[in-house]
Amino acid sequence: MSGAVTAEVADEHGLTREEWAKIVALLGRPPTLEELGVFAVMWSEHCSYKSSRAFLRQLPTRGARVLQGPGENAGAVDIGGGLAAVFKIESHNHPSFVEPFQGAATGVGGILRDVFTMGARPIANLDSLRFGRLEHPRTPYLVKGVVAGIGHYGNAIGVPTVGGELYFDPGYDHNILVNAFTLGIAPADRLFRARAAGAGNPVIYVGARTGRDGIHGASLLASAALDATSEEKRPAVQVGDPFTEKLLLEACLELMQTDDIVAIQDMGAAGLTSSSLEMAGRGGMGMVLELDRVPLREEGMTPYEILLSESQERMLLVAKAGREAAVQAVFARWDLEAAVVGRLTDDGVFRGRWRGAEVCALPVAALTEAAPVYRRPAEEPSRLEELQRLDPAEIPEPADYGQTLVRLLESPNLCAREWVYRQYDQLVGGNTVVRPGGDAAVVRIEGTRRALALTVDCNSRYCRLDPYLGAVLAVVEAARNLVAVGARPLAVSDCLNYGNPEKPDVMWEFQQGVQGIRDACVALETPVVSGNVSFYNETEGRNIPPTPTIAMVGLLEDVEAHLTPWWRAEGDVIALLGRTREELGGSEYLAVVHGLVRGAPPWIDLEAEKRLHRVCLAAAEERLLRSLHDVSEGGLAVALAECSFGAPGLGVRVDLEQGMRTDALLFGESQSRMLLSLRRRHLGRLRDLARREEVPLTILGEVRGRSLVIGDAIDLPLEATRERWRRALERRLGG
Repeated sequence: MSGAVTAEVADEHGLTREEWAKIVALLGRPPTLEELGVFAVMWSEHCSYKSSRAFLRQLPTRGARVLQGPGENAGAVDIGGGLAAVFKIESHNHPSFVEPFQGAATGVGGILRDVFTMGARPIANLDSLRFGRLEHPRTPYLVKGVVAGIGHYGNAIGVPTVGGELYFDPGYDHNILVNAFTLGIAPADRLFRARAAGAGNPVIYVGARTGRDGIHGASLLASAALDATSEEKRPAVQVGDPFTEKLLLEACLELMQTDDIVAIQDMGAAGLTSSSLEMAGRGGMGMVLELDRVPLREEGMTPYEILLSESQERMLLVAKAGREAAVQAVFARWDLEAAVVGRLTDDGVFRGRWRGAEVCALPVAALTEAAPVYRRPAEEPSRLEELQRLDPAEIPEPADYGQTLVRLLESPNLCAREWVYRQYDQLVGGNTVVRPGGDAAVVRIEGTRRALALTVDCNSRYCRLDPYLGAVLAVVEAARNLVAVGARPLAVSDCLNYGNPEKPDVMWEFQQGVQGIRDACVALETPVVSGNVSFYNETEGRNIPPTPTIAMVGLLEDVEAHLTPWWRAEGDVIALLGRTREELGGSEYLAVVHGLVRGAPPWIDLEAEKRLHRVCLAAAEERLLRSLHDVSEGGLAVALAECSFGAPGLGVRVDLEQGMRTDALLFGESQSRMLLSLRRRHLGRLRDLARREEVPLTILGEVRGRSLVIGDAIDLPLEATRERWRRALERRLGG
């Protein structure tokens, strides 16, 4: 073996002195450099979940449809007809801040591999993007780089990007968030897993060659805070090649039609080390790797570099003994290398050899099961009590409600995202039914009448003001968005983005967020089947707002019954399901118009939310509705405008029932509300459904003309207002 190392070298690898002592105790000796590198990545926050694992066990992960919960490359749920929906969301935050184009591109590539590794063909991508203020000098550069990177990778590989979310907040000035989600379809009885089995079975490396890119991406980039030296970490950001990934996808799916694969794992964070140890650990096996057999694209690479490289577009699989040539032949047809680099053993030891000499020999369990689990100190931040105080009497009402609405519609978080979406191929594959811009995307399940709906949601302003309630509302908003297109929510994948877990206030925010997700998912019967935790989203002591991004998938039994937000015909009745309360806390209106981020987020009754869903889904199934739209950020006035901004360009004339401040009525963000339109002849049946579930139904007015007329408060020309909304983002970004 190579020479032993010291505690000081362990410091440079991001390990604590306590962790160093534990490693020495586990081995009975100091580790070699290669062994230290392996421990550093496997015990990193990114790979081991050492600060979060104890709390993630609270999440509901089982359900009648769940085929695969957390712990594999992706989650899977039964969608009937012998098919499974396979999906996951994951972060690529720090790499995207350091190198936005490649960071975002490889984030897309990594999540695609997680899904097709399960045997699923990817059919749709989403992304959740968070940046700092548009006025910040670095923000336009980051936005343009990230969006270009996502478009480059998704477009080239032929998977449509069908939606997502884009938010701007000063809390992300120094630490952006890039969360990528992929949905795939697989035969329900042919899911592939990363569980190694069979001593003597060959371990085969497939895909792109290994280079020096991405070394320490997991341990020193994704598991530590950013600082003034972050620009120097560009070499730790991987470089992606979507054309190689496309070949890898097709080759893997072809191979999965055979019985030659025992286990398969994407080489993501920590590369060859993590993929081999995860497969061996899940199966209770050992593994020997011949590192000099790994295909290399750079001269002079050391065993240490080979073990830790995070070069993209690579997979590791365990094949049945004797089938090596057949496996290699499949990859050769796709012009990809497939090298036998090792074999499974039954001794539970991970061994790496280099030119006949052993450079590491580590118990697999020490790197997986024995990884540290921390219950870090947690304390509610004292600032919350003051932040939640809000006296509406101190907030002046606008003098001109029309111009206030325009100001909101032009604001970065509410304006059109057309500039983003036109850089993405939304239609490749031919199954996109509802394109970006609606409440949720809808993608047809090929060869059937059914469809899947998908969305990503989180209001980090709510989470800043109340981390528990904000997480509840993220789950509820995602479910409501699915219901708004006529889909029944099935399951969740969560991406939990938080600051430095070593700070008690951040750890408290995280714990509150997990509890909020748990309570909402239990109430809505949407189990969490996959996900990701991203800690250390901190730069020079400044933590991001708590951001538990929720991706949710729903099912439509009949794709023809799907709904969109946009008005369909003049004379249709406009109605509101749900109750409007006098709530302004945490609203976009308060932030944009009054410069205030304070107050309690909107109140939620989960039972009332479920009743609202039942009314909407029943009405959709009976074809009563012409349109349906969730009322969320910006409140009722913004929702009315958004429904008018669809292709027909139809205006509204609605009346307001007062009983509260006009700004709260128009711009408050009360939960559990849906805005809808329908033919007048269906109104009686809708009333019956709403009455049965005790959901308030208010007739607001009708679709009429080419203006936005909202009571006596607002009268705006539709086309001019829509143009300002459409062009606001591109104008602010400078084209």
